[in-house]
Amino acid sequence: MTSKQRAYLKSLAMNIVPTIQIGKSGLTPDITKSVEEAYNTKELIKISVLQNCMESPKEMAEMLAERTGSQVVQVIGKKIVLYKEGKGEKKKIILPKAGKKADND
Repeated sequence: MTSKQRAYLKSLAMNIVPTIQIGKSGLTPDITKSVEEAYNTKELIKISVLQNCMESPKEMAEMLAERTGSQVVQVIGKKIVLYKEGKGEKKKIILPKAGKKADND
């Protein structure tokens, strides 16, 4: 993912309400399952880590991304934003093109 694509996803995530909360139990198999189920309807999800959770949000974001095949867009404080590209009709977010600008020949 390019920095331009990441910036675009961050701008979209600003208006999203967290759909999943991680509490004192931390990153459980149920949380991972909830994230995977969220990807059935959304490509971009925001997760809120509650104050009583002792695990690092950054480490949890990396683990969730690895387990679900998604990408970490950002971790700010106790908020995690993850992206997983939708397939077929589920694809709603069109990312900016990757790569350099084409030269005018």
